[in-house]
Amino acid sequence: MRVLRIAAQVEAASLALLLANLLTVHTDAVASLGGPVHGTAYLVVVLTVWRASTEPAARRRAWIPGVGGLLALRHLRRRT
Repeated sequence: MRVLRIAAQVEAASLALLLANLLTVHTDAVASLGGPVHGTAYLVVVLTVWRASTEPAARRRAWIPGVGGLLALRHLRRRT
C-alpha cells in the first residue's frame, strides 16, 4: 500500500504540474520531465493495484489517469 500511496500522489502532482505548465508558460523542459514521470507513476499505480487487489472496482478506478490511483487507494482502504 505504501508504494501505491506514493505513486498515486506522484501521478496526481505530476498531472497538475503538466496542466499548469500547459495553461501558463508551456516550458518544454517541464513537459519533457513531467511527461515521463507522470507516465511511469501511472503505470506503477495500475500494476500495483492489479497485484494488490482482485476487486474489479479497484482495478477499474486505477485506469483513470491522474486521480485513479487516489480513487483506488480510497476504495481499498474502505474494504480493509
